[in-house]
Amino acid sequence: MPMRSYPLAMTVNGTRLTREIPGELLLVQFLREQLRLTGTHVGCDTTQCGACTVHVNGRAVKSCTTLAMSCDGAEVTTIEGIAHGGELHPMQDAFRRNHGLQCGYCTPGFVMAAIDMVRRLGLELDEATIREELEGNICRCTGYVNIVKAISDGAKVMAGSSADAASYPTGTP
Repeated sequence: MPMRSYPLAMTVNGTRLTREIPGELLLVQFLREQLRLTGTHVGCDTTQCGACTVHVNGRAVKSCTTLAMSCDGAEVTTIEGIAHGGELHPMQDAFRRNHGLQCGYCTPGFVMAAIDMVRRLGLELDEATIREELEGNICRCTGYVNIVKAISDGAKVMAGSSADAASYPTGTP
């Protein structure tokens, strides 16, 4: 029996799109399988690891348990949508400079969670706050020391950057 499809309209990384999708399609499946935005990863399917973190209307969400239809009319930003004109987002660059990338599988989720953290809590983040806020993201390489350094550094760079917390996500390409 064919699954019933529903109309969906959303803006993904600044591009408005419409599709017919099954009502039970998860946001991560929509992004990866239909839009081929494979930077968003599936790690646990239970929202515990954070590898699937994206922004919906400017807030971090776990896309592995979010129905795509619940994002009808929303603005969705993935890791592919945060660089500007070929330049890494300051948080992406901070992860690169501080060796916070590890194997890279969880990195997109960490970067998206970090940007959300800066937007919610401000540009001055202490180590204890960063560690507490990362509770919903798991690095299987156990590289938290460099990830925490990267987030602290990224927040400082965002303070003096055109891609600062105030301009994101409306400044996305």
